[in-house]
Amino acid sequence: MNNKLTSGNPVFPGWYADPEARIFEGRYWIYPTYSALYEEQLYLDAFHSDDLVNWTKAERVLDKKDFEWAHKAVWAPSPIESNGKYYIYFSANDIQSNDELGGIGVGVADRPEGPFRDAIGKPLIDRFHHGAQPIDPHVFRDEDGQVYLYYGGWGHCNVVRLGEDMISLLPFEDGTVYREVTPKDYVEGPCMIKRNGQYVFMWAEGGWGGPHYRVAYALAESPLGPFERIDTILQQDPEVATGAGHHGYLQIPDTDEYYIVYHRRPLTETAANHRVVCIDNLYFNEDNTIRPVKITFEGVAARKL
Repeated sequence: MNNKLTSGNPVFPGWYADPEARIFEGRYWIYPTYSALYEEQLYLDAFHSDDLVNWTKAERVLDKKDFEWAHKAVWAPSPIESNGKYYIYFSANDIQSNDELGGIGVGVADRPEGPFRDAIGKPLIDRFHHGAQPIDPHVFRDEDGQVYLYYGGWGHCNVVRLGEDMISLLPFEDGTVYREVTPKDYVEGPCMIKRNGQYVFMWAEGGWGGPHYRVAYALAESPLGPFERIDTILQQDPEVATGAGHHGYLQIPDTDEYYIVYHRRPLTETAANHRVVCIDNLYFNEDNTIRPVKITFEGVAARKL
């Protein structure tokens, strides 16, 4: 334990990206991509904290060896607790067509730190639907208990409903399984918050390897949209870092305190995979619109649950 007053950014050492953040068992968790060449992205680490300032690494919470179909490009995990177990959705293999094996997998574990094992022995989503590459899953539980999985690259975003078993897809009322919900300028990295009865949908724009990567958002009355782009909320700051994007968030339970957890590229770096995970404050206005995030070196103050 050190005497840091704030988290500092990055919040932990190492090249990591695409963070999803959660509160599990009274603790903060961040599940990022291990940012390396695709051939080296063969596992996932996670990090946990009691105060947002001091973070402990849980190594290899998921490993390719437990997923026979996965062989590279394991990235963008999104976990959820359900039925007394933990489920994690992630991308693998970076498939370029329906002729390749890969897509979005699902692992299951008894604890937040894993080990996550293959829940179904194959990808959960392994095809291109509505033009969306099956990557970047984000799992979201609505207030009525229905769980949705938003995902998609190549400029298209889909949403599916998960069955109560968390490992099957539940058709919508019209019989369709895959619903396209792509907002203007969407590239990848979807994320959903429900606040004051509205759906706050966010996504990444620009190229992940460049400085202009950023996050925009929309508001809707339904988890299925329509999502009309409102504004950019997270982007580079020439005095702090470039390529700020692909985020998750934390909400302190029963409060209106939110944090954005995201990756960015230090000003000293130009290599695409040299990305670090950071946390800053996320502020809403009363009407659910979001104030632009100020990215900082300080990070956030200690906050116990």
